[in-house]
Amino acid sequence: MPRIETPWGPWEPAPLAEVVELFTGLAAPWWVAGGYAIELAVGRAYREHADVDISVLHRDHEAVRRLLAGWDCWAADPPGTLRPWPVDAPLPPGVHDVWVREGEGGPWRFQLMLDESDGDQWVYRRDPRIRRPLESCTIAADGGFPRIAPEIQLLYKAKDPRPKDEIDFTQVLPHLAEAQKRWLDEALATEHGAHPWRDRLRS
Repeated sequence: MPRIETPWGPWEPAPLAEVVELFTGLAAPWWVAGGYAIELAVGRAYREHADVDISVLHRDHEAVRRLLAGWDCWAADPPGTLRPWPVDAPLPPGVHDVWVREGEGGPWRFQLMLDESDGDQWVYRRDPRIRRPLESCTIAADGGFPRIAPEIQLLYKAKDPRPKDEIDFTQVLPHLAEAQKRWLDEALATEHGAHPWRDRLRS
C-alpha cells in the first residue's frame, strides 16, 4: 500500500486481514467500510487503498477504546484536527473519525468510523431521515467478517465524490441488485435532490 504523508504523520495502512483479526475480539457490531468494502462487493482488487476503514456504532465507542488499549488513538475533534483519545475517555456526540496507530510517532495504521444508531436502527449521520434496520446494513464477506452494504458506503461517497469514489461507483454498479439501486436512489434524493449518480442507478 502507498505511504501517504499528512500534517499529523504518515499513513502506512495495516493489511486488512490484520485489522479484521483485531476486531474479532470486539463484543459489539463492527464492519469493514470504505473502499475495501466496495472492492469486496465487486469480488476483485482494482485499485490501491490509502487506508483501512472499520466502522462501529458511536454508542459502542468506549468498548472499542478498551479493545484498542494498547494502541495510540486520536479523534478528529473538532473535524479537521486531531486530539489524543485516552482509554476510558468518552467521546462527545458528533465525533465520527478516529485515527489509530501502534504507538506515538509511528505511522497511522487504520481509521475508525463511528456511525449513529437509534435502537435497532442504523441512522445516516448526515441526514437522520435516512435509516434502516441495523441487521440489514452489513453483509458477510468471504472470510466470514462483516462488511458494510455497498449501497450505504456509496451514500457516504456521494458527497463531493473524488476520482476514487467515481471508480468505486462504476465498478460496483453492475453488482448491485435492483433493491440496492432503489434504496441508494431514494437516499440520494432525500439528501441531495439531484445527483449525477441517480440517472445511472435508474438506467
